Amino acid sequence: MSEVAASWTPDPFATQFESRDDGSIILRPARELGPYPLRLVDSLEHWARAAPDRVLVARRDASGAWRQVTYGQMLARVRRLAGALLTRKLSAEKPIAILSGNSIEHLTLALAAMWAGIPYCPVSPAYSQGADELTRLRYVLDLLTPGLIAAFDTPRYARALSLIHPDVEILTSLELLEGEAAAVAAESRSPGDADSIVRFLLTSGSMGHPKAVIVTNRMCCSNAAMLRQSMPFLAGEPPVLLDWLPWNHTFGGSHNLGLVLTYGGSLYIDDGRPTPAGIAETIRNLREISPTVYFNVPKGFEMLAAHLRDDSQLRTAFYRRLRAYFFAGASLAQHTWDELDASSIRELGLRTPMLSGLGATETGPSVTFTTPAMGRSGVIGLPAAGTLVKLAPVEEKLELRVRGPAVTPGYWREPALTAQAFDSEGFYRLGDAVRLIDPEDPTRGLKFDGRIGEDFKLASGTWVSVGPLRAELIAVLAPVAQDVVIAGLDSGFVTALIIPDLSACAKVLELAAPPDYSDLAAEPRLVSWLQQRLTAHARAHSASSRCVRRALILPEAPSPDRGEITDKGSINQRAVLRRHAECVAELYSPIPPAHVAVIEMESHS
Repeated sequence: MSEVAASWTPDPFATQFESRDDGSIILRPARELGPYPLRLVDSLEHWARAAPDRVLVARRDASGAWRQVTYGQMLARVRRLAGALLTRKLSAEKPIAILSGNSIEHLTLALAAMWAGIPYCPVSPAYSQGADELTRLRYVLDLLTPGLIAAFDTPRYARALSLIHPDVEILTSLELLEGEAAAVAAESRSPGDADSIVRFLLTSGSMGHPKAVIVTNRMCCSNAAMLRQSMPFLAGEPPVLLDWLPWNHTFGGSHNLGLVLTYGGSLYIDDGRPTPAGIAETIRNLREISPTVYFNVPKGFEMLAAHLRDDSQLRTAFYRRLRAYFFAGASLAQHTWDELDASSIRELGLRTPMLSGLGATETGPSVTFTTPAMGRSGVIGLPAAGTLVKLAPVEEKLELRVRGPAVTPGYWREPALTAQAFDSEGFYRLGDAVRLIDPEDPTRGLKFDGRIGEDFKLASGTWVSVGPLRAELIAVLAPVAQDVVIAGLDSGFVTALIIPDLSACAKVLELAAPPDYSDLAAEPRLVSWLQQRLTAHARAHSASSRCVRRALILPEAPSPDRGEITDKGSINQRAVLRRHAECVAELYSPIPPAHVAVIEMESHS
């Protein structure tokens, strides 16, 4: 293995294991979890005294310049605003709902709420701006019964705000609160404790209505301690992040924000996105801001890799102080991994570590982490310090379950769902399946084996493991496939709906401009291209659980409004299959239409 660019302790994940008679396996980190603050805002107070002039958060303003807020400035403003919040009858029963996306105002209000001991909920902007009847927003407001609703970019939220009961206060500017704060003591603070609720984070609602996950101070602070022990290079310097990941999601809102606050780091808000239109803003920002650790989803890394390959100035800025990359949400395609390695070697002469792990909103989010030595697609590593992991047999797989200080006490106002989420020993059921890299030695690490709720049986009774097959097909169909949705429940064979990468399809088809989804769906050259790639895959993997017999290009983009795509860009398999039932019917038609790629094999097992 080639040298990597960050130093590492020899064995940060030494793990003890126990095999039980019921077939379950217990994995226990040998290292204890180190100390952590009682409350998340204790870290804000510490760094405001220790490094008052250090940038906490920055974002470009309308002129394109970075507007920066230091730790000292943030604490002073947070204390003033908290005093104004405490004059209102706000509580867990009447929390603050923040409809706006990532912004300095959003973070300031969130920290003021924490300082005052008032729970808040960052609501996905997609809930407020969809083309539908805003069903999810209505449900969330009924569930949370907020006492204050904040929407800083007010015109974008006018339709959503029209739903708000007239008795509920609407906040459109922090200056409105600050005008009241002068009459309130600056020291006003509700101290709270480790088990006080910090925020509610909404699940994506892939299995129904969104659930409000209770997030406590203990969850936030213990998770940050896990990060430091799992990424020991963080101890060497305050982290610098350039990040677009939404704060209404656990990756951006708990993992990354918690990391910055706890270790006195700086967060530069990236208004870019891993989309053809949004990547340009991310690249612009990376030319100016050199992160120490870079977090993204696989699609973001795929788009970044192409720019790093072709742009030497960007490479120099990006790798100037980078100690590691980190992805979550899905498997990273091997070709993307290889391109990033090549760029790092070209710039630094060695590889930058690519890290990953597995977690959930309900687990704070961290459960497992990898080290550079484990760095390959699909590997999720070993349990972080402070977590006790159980691998429990479920439907011919091993489900990952966890206990620890970063695990939620439950779902707000949903006692029945809370009870279902935990097993008889108090382990939270993640619903993710894992496999042992080495069944003879569980301490070598774990591989992701799909979502148990997504897996299905063919008519033959054979189980199809959706997660690994999906990752396999994305690699086989690169660069054309942005994602893949697997179908075949109770059918005779497996099929796939392909979500295309429009820019990549334009290059493959030698088009002057990216096409529309509808143009691609019936493009015979693309159907032939899919047929060739899938035929090669089928010949190498002829088992019925892995052999895709038919495929088609999705005729329209997945819609966040319909729950087909989450805020961080991952695909909700079930929602896509429900929405495009007619496409699934075409895949299984006795005489499939011409736009279906049909893979003919001599025999299938």
